[in-house]
Amino acid sequence: MSARRPAGTWRIGRVAGAELLIRPSLLAMGLVLVLVFAPQFDRLGGNPYAIAAVFVVALYASILVHEVAHVIAARAFGMRVPSVTLHLLGGETHLEGESRRPLQEFVIAVVGPLTSLLIGFGAWWTALQLPPGLTYAVLWSVGFINVLVAGFNMLPGLPLDGGRVFRALIWGLTGNESTGVIAAAWLGRVAAVGLVMWAVLAADLEQPISLTRSLLFAVVALFLWQGSSAALVHGRRLARVDRIIARELADRTVAPPPDAPQLPAELRGRRLLVAMVEHPAHVYALVEPDGTVVGRLDASAVDRAYREESR
Repeated sequence: MSARRPAGTWRIGRVAGAELLIRPSLLAMGLVLVLVFAPQFDRLGGNPYAIAAVFVVALYASILVHEVAHVIAARAFGMRVPSVTLHLLGGETHLEGESRRPLQEFVIAVVGPLTSLLIGFGAWWTALQLPPGLTYAVLWSVGFINVLVAGFNMLPGLPLDGGRVFRALIWGLTGNESTGVIAAAWLGRVAAVGLVMWAVLAADLEQPISLTRSLLFAVVALFLWQGSSAALVHGRRLARVDRIIARELADRTVAPPPDAPQLPAELRGRRLLVAMVEHPAHVYALVEPDGTVVGRLDASAVDRAYREESR
């Protein structure tokens, strides 16, 4: 991804070495959440809307910690993380490039929900050490919502973290990244439809709060549908790129230069592109597993094939 700041964001500082950005929609969602949760704090004394505001700030802080976990994991694998953006439905960690192996994808994705789960159980444990009251209620609510966020995020559909985990598992089992992306994207669409059905069934026309919650479900469903649709387009593009096979682009009529970097002849798709990035050259020697040279591979030939398949 480009390091350029995404349009429509405000920079409010840095966190874990990355720019911390927010979208205006974050403030709108914060107001909605205050209205949704305020009735639950009505019996605690004091202003329930002020209590709900404290709860929402704690929730957003938890989401930020969730995203920081992604940042730390990505940097552990040598990836650049230019920014973290908090928005309408939580947060997004912007990575430059993509995971090169299924294990990287799995670890980077799973640490976020695990962090939310730890925050949730930690808040619950802390609440249980306190007598019933305002602090207990806020901590218990923070614990509940973080466990809920962890569970929701682990649904096996893109663009959720669980979708990335599922993508990594399918990628690892099949050796084909595009298969994992497409499968997880379709599951994301299924999750979006399920949320819409839940929103309709849970709506109570006589309860404004119930209608607000159903509207919130519908907004999340729209986010899931848009994200999974974008992932599906990406997966199909990856599938086309997978048709680029080094062996089929080999020139067997001219021997490669003696100092040409060697690449396995069976490399294909993004694995081939990553190998070329790691060993930049104009010409490569393609070799069989036993070391036999089968031909030369010109970088220009791969470039032409990539542009044709990416259309």
